[in-house]
Amino acid sequence: MNTTSASRAEAPATQAAQAKVLVWDLPVRVFHWLMVASFAGAWLTAESERWRQVHVTLGYTMAGLVVFRVLWGLVGSKPARFLNFVRGPANALRYVASIVRGNAEHHTGHNPAGALAILALLLLAAGVTASGWANFNEIGGHAMEEVHEAAANLMMALVGVHLLGVVVGSWVHRENLVRAMVTGRKAGLKHEGARRAWRGVGIALLAAVLGFWALQWQAGPDAALASTGAAAQRGHDDDDD
Repeated sequence: MNTTSASRAEAPATQAAQAKVLVWDLPVRVFHWLMVASFAGAWLTAESERWRQVHVTLGYTMAGLVVFRVLWGLVGSKPARFLNFVRGPANALRYVASIVRGNAEHHTGHNPAGALAILALLLLAAGVTASGWANFNEIGGHAMEEVHEAAANLMMALVGVHLLGVVVGSWVHRENLVRAMVTGRKAGLKHEGARRAWRGVGIALLAAVLGFWALQWQAGPDAALASTGAAAQRGHDDDDD
């Protein structure tokens, strides 16, 4: 990974001299915002029986997104590949220390601390969806329900840490990281960026998710009626007893 370092005083001048390069290709950006929407929606519908199908649908979406990101982290554009931005705990601690000292290292792609947070979020998302699937299919009983809830709470806490890191990173480097995840561009050297945007892959990912949501939406009323009918039948059987 190519990295440029500068003190906070020098960072604005250094970054101003650099061109805006494409760092996040379209598949990475589509993945990011779909994961944000899916986790937020799943969190908000977690306690509602009325919105249970939405909750389950968003959980399956998260599982699919995790699979995609792992694959894209192996074969995707240069900045998206895990080998180009994951650098272990020692580098993450050095990066945090550089912020504390006031001479934060600037990274065109993910900084070392952010990289570890991304890996942890992917692992937790996999754990949340796996335990949610088991819980939905009544595997593991109450213990699995507790595991699912604990994993979701831990993921929410890590999301909070990630957001704090985005705020701090935007401030110390004088760059809007949220906007960068929308446009895909940040200050950097040309060879540090992605060679192409991979728009076709990004559009295909978005279309696949929206298509899945549409299918689930169409199946929703029938599933709800079937569930209501089954509940009514159970109630009738109880009355007969």
